[in-house]
Amino acid sequence: MYIRRFVLGWKQFGHEKRWKAYIVNYADDLVICCRDSAEEAPAAMRGIMQKLKLTVNETKTRVCRLPEEKFDFRGYTFGRCYSLKAGRAYLGTVPSRKRVIRICDAISSETGPNKTLQDAGTVVEKLNRMMIGWANYFCLGPVSKAYRAVERHARKRLRQWLCAKHKVSWPTTKQFPEAVLHDELDLVRLTARPRSFLWATS
Repeated sequence: MYIRRFVLGWKQFGHEKRWKAYIVNYADDLVICCRDSAEEAPAAMRGIMQKLKLTVNETKTRVCRLPEEKFDFRGYTFGRCYSLKAGRAYLGTVPSRKRVIRICDAISSETGPNKTLQDAGTVVEKLNRMMIGWANYFCLGPVSKAYRAVERHARKRLRQWLCAKHKVSWPTTKQFPEAVLHDELDLVRLTARPRSFLWATS
């Protein structure tokens, strides 16, 4: 409700029209996209917030100039991207590094030594559910690099889990090649998913 009042105030004070400054928000997270006078927008924003008796998180607040700089919002990094096919630069989004690390940490947690009493089907089912849910959210823009990183980590962790469960010495690439992990154990292939989304590109 407070953020709604802030957005209404931003428009009523004429900031949106004056600076072509449009607000994009999710709950209390927001980005102000300005075409002009970006240096003046933070002061105006703080002024309205003060009137509403709200406190601005200064550690997360900054002016970012695109395309020279990048910023993170709702798990995505916004900034300059490059088309692998055409080689051209454009403004777009990629899954942020923090979110890639977060899903990899979650995969590690589900394949720890304390999980070896579970059967392989249960572990793979949990990994697939996590990875598919993550990929369903991160399906915009050039996602293949992030998908490859998550997929590699999942394969490595699953091999380590199988090694600990069956008391096999590491490395186990020969005992558990990709065909076994993906075709027999049914570990999802995230890198095969972007082709099914018209709005996702590799």
